[in-house]
Amino acid sequence: MASYRPVTTILIPRDVDGAPSLPSGVVAVPYDVTAPPPPQAAEADALVVWGNPPDRLAELAAAAPRLRWVQTLAAGPDAVLAAGFADDVVVTNGRGLHDATVAEHVLALTLACVRRVPDLVRAQAEHRWAHELGGLQPLHPAGAVRTLIGAQVTVWGFGSIAARLAPLLIGLGARVTGVATSAGERHGFPVVTPADLPDVLPRTDVLIGLLPALDATRHAIGAHVLDLLPSRAWVVNAGRGSTLDEDALLAALRAGGVAGAALDVFATEPLPADSPLWSEPGVLVSPHAAGGRPVGWTDLVADNVDRFLAGRTLRNVVDR
Repeated sequence: MASYRPVTTILIPRDVDGAPSLPSGVVAVPYDVTAPPPPQAAEADALVVWGNPPDRLAELAAAAPRLRWVQTLAAGPDAVLAAGFADDVVVTNGRGLHDATVAEHVLALTLACVRRVPDLVRAQAEHRWAHELGGLQPLHPAGAVRTLIGAQVTVWGFGSIAARLAPLLIGLGARVTGVATSAGERHGFPVVTPADLPDVLPRTDVLIGLLPALDATRHAIGAHVLDLLPSRAWVVNAGRGSTLDEDALLAALRAGGVAGAALDVFATEPLPADSPLWSEPGVLVSPHAAGGRPVGWTDLVADNVDRFLAGRTLRNVVDR
C-alpha cells in the first residue's frame, strides 16, 4: 500500500445518503451513476460504487486511468470485478454495511411464512374473515410450522449477516444451527459443514440461505437439499439468486416436499413477468429488498481514505 500515491479526488454517487468526513486535500466529486462519466473521472484516484449500471461502470473504468482504489458499497464485488478496472486497482467491498437491514428483512420473511401473512393478505383482498387462520390454534400443528417457538432454523452461509440474525431468531424461541465451510462454533452458535446436511435438514423447520454467488455455491440449494427437508419446512433465500435451483424448488412445492418459500433474490432480476414463481401459492416474492441501505458507509469510506493516505491496509479488501 505504501507505493500508492495519495487519494486526492474521490468520486461518490449522488444518490447515496450522507457524505463521508474527508481530510483536507481530498476532494469529493458527486457523480450520477446513470450518466456518462464526469470530466473529473480522468483525474480521480478513488471511486465509490453504489447502484451503478454495468455499462456505466465499464465506462467509468475506461474513463478513469488514474484510479487506484474502488470501494463498492455492495457486499458482493461481482459488478466491480467485471467492469474492467486495471489489475492493480484495489477493490474493497461493503461487507458489514448490510448486516442489520438484511437480518431484519430475513426475519420479516421468515415470520411472514410461519405466521401465514400472505394468506392473511389474500383473505383481506377477498373481504373474507379467515376462520382457519385465527381463533384457537395449536402451537405446533402436525405437519406444519406456525411459530418460531421451538423451531429448528438452519442458516446456510454463516457470516456477519447470520451473526446479526441468529440472536433475533433465538429471542423468538428458535434453535439455530449454522452451515459453513468449516465446522465448530461461530458467533456463539453451532456450525456444521455441508457434509452434515443429511443429518441436519430432516430436522429443519426453516432453511435460510445467505450464500454468496460463487461457482461452488451455484444451485447449492437444489433437489438434493430440498429432498432432505421435511414437508413442513420453509425455504427463505436472501443470499444470491444463483444459489437456489428455482426449478427444483417449484418441483418440491408442487409435490408437497416443502411447505413454501420466501425469496428475495432470483436467478434473473427483475423476476420475469412470466416466471411461475409469481403465481405459485406457496411462494412469497420479495424484489431484492433486504439490502439497499448501506448502514455506516460514510464511516467505512472515511476510514479507508485515512488508511489509503497512510499507506495502511484497507478494510474489506477483495482478493482479486
